[in-house]
Amino acid sequence: MVRRLFTARDAQLIPQARMSGPMPWVIAIMVAMTAIALAAGLSLGNAVSSARAEISGGVTVQVIEPRAEVREAQARRAVETIKTMPGIAGLRQVPQQELDALIEPWLGTGVSSATGSAIPVPALIDVRLKGAATPARLAEIERALAPVAPSARVDAQSNWLKPVFDAMVSLQVLAIALVALLALALTAAVLLAARTALGTNRDTIEIVHLLGGTDAQVARVFQRSIGYDAAGGGAVGLALALVVVLVLGRRFAGLGAGLVDNGALTWSDWLLLALVPLFSTLLAMVTARLTVLHALRKML
Repeated sequence: MVRRLFTARDAQLIPQARMSGPMPWVIAIMVAMTAIALAAGLSLGNAVSSARAEISGGVTVQVIEPRAEVREAQARRAVETIKTMPGIAGLRQVPQQELDALIEPWLGTGVSSATGSAIPVPALIDVRLKGAATPARLAEIERALAPVAPSARVDAQSNWLKPVFDAMVSLQVLAIALVALLALALTAAVLLAARTALGTNRDTIEIVHLLGGTDAQVARVFQRSIGYDAAGGGAVGLALALVVVLVLGRRFAGLGAGLVDNGALTWSDWLLLALVPLFSTLLAMVTARLTVLHALRKML
């Protein structure tokens, strides 16, 4: 008789239809926010990793000389000197037209010394090393350029973007912390729902115990019901999150920025997002089972 009380069709300690009540929709909201936060963290991580790998061997040589003819002569000698150094994967002197285009949004047109203005623009040489731009490699380049280009200044490109990388890493940590907080919030919501269901069905549970039912059997009923609600709510939440992620992805892709393009999600990232409802369902079922078992021990 006790076994019949616990069959899926003959008895329900929690008398509610599937996907009814607030719990599935609370879980859907939690899963959607978790997936969006996780997607943001993964995207930031991809952007930082790709950008660091791309510019790890990048070095910029600036020839800071106010006299245009001396600056050009030193830049040519610097290019020839760097070509003879070992470990150089490539280099390019940035044309004056590109420099003018870079500073035009801030200083306007006709600001370079090449156009007769009083504002000198340093000559830039983009160098690509075969390895990382370590301080030792930078010092080696500086020593080689000192005799031929005294006004040259050597900088690692990664140093310029370090504040940007630090800010992006901070946002990534914030996204991970948000995922953890949402998991705690989901646990708390399931805990409250299980306790409420226990209080509502207290008389039925006592009758089941008198008929020989065990705590594990009672907990299994609550666990199964919460699991159905969590699975349904998780599927809805994941669908909402995917719509948001895809829409935002298309918006950011339209910017055409390098860091944004490097932040595109990979197939493994999409797989992690797809696993969010599964983990949420497992977390909800485990929380419900432990909560019910703990409450039943105090009840009897």
